[in-house]
Formats: sequence, structure tokens, C-alpha cells
Amino acid sequence: MPKFARAELEDAFRTYWRAGAVGEDWDAWADLFTEDCRYFEHFYGPMRGRETVRTWIKPVMEKYAEIYTAYEWHVVDEGSGRLVFYMQNRRDHPGGQGTFDFPGVSILEYAGNGRWKSEEDYWAVKRREESMREYAAACREFDPEHPKKKTRSDWGSGPARRRRVDAARARSLREMKT
Repeated sequence: MPKFARAELEDAFRTYWRAGAVGEDWDAWADLFTEDCRYFEHFYGPMRGRETVRTWIKPVMEKYAEIYTAYEWHVVDEGSGRLVFYMQNRRDHPGGQGTFDFPGVSILEYAGNGRWKSEEDYWAVKRREESMREYAAACREFDPEHPKKKTRSDWGSGPARRRRVDAARARSLREMKT
């Protein structure tokens, strides 16, 4: 028996995605967590509570304002109330020559009523470091002010009602190993 209906989980995820990744409204995004939520970010460590998460996310996203999140896929497990999504942490090339990406995967656990009770975030550390160096070099060559422009040229397709993800999931799991 499902813990939550798939439609409820999908709707809650679309709201979560639109508030944070697309809208970049980090207060609205933080409000989608329970007051006593658990948040684990593999680089920054564990956090407890909505206000702790809010206090952490806002300056981090301001510091790295040139990075945006490009959606690739997600899966729902209505039996556990969990949702896993895969995305690219992306910067646009300052010379208009594509993007600099590093992959990430997050695991959300739903609490009901549009709120999430936990999140775990993981991303490819070596690829992040390479991406940061490549982006910095491109900025020096093409546009040193590019990080301040917060360009967003390729968001990905965004979460749809239903999505076939088998091939994309297999590819992205291989990318996480690099």
C-alpha cells in the first residue's frame, strides 16, 4: 500500500522544483520543508530544521549565483514517500560555447501536505572541481564579469507528469562515478 499517492508526490516535487531550481526563491523553497526537517549535503554536512536550512541555502546560492540547476530525470517511490532526482549543476559558457556541468543526485522524503521531511544531496566532486577551473578560465578569456550576469541558457526539460527515464538514469549513474 502506497504511503502517498504518486500524483501528490509529483505535484509536491514540481512545486519544490519551481520554487528553488527555477524560481530561485530560496525562502519559498525552504518553506516547503517541515520545521524539524533533516538535510544532508555531502560537502557541507548534516543540518536539522527548516530555519537552519534557510540560513545555509541563501548565502550559498548567492555566492554561486552563476550556477543553476538543469533537470534530467526523477523517480518516485510512493511506497516509501521518496523521490530521487538527477540534475546538472550548470554554468553557461561566457563565450556562448555551451555549458560547464557537474552532475548531482538528491533524495527527498515526503512528509505530506506539500512538505518534505528530508533531503540528501550528492554531487560529483572531481567533476565540480574541473568545471570550476574550466569556467574560471573561460571567464578570464571571454568575460570576467560573467558570473554576475546569472545567465540561464539551458534549464533542461523540467519535471513532467510522466517521464521514461531508464536510459537517462543509466547514463547519469555512470557519470556520477567519474
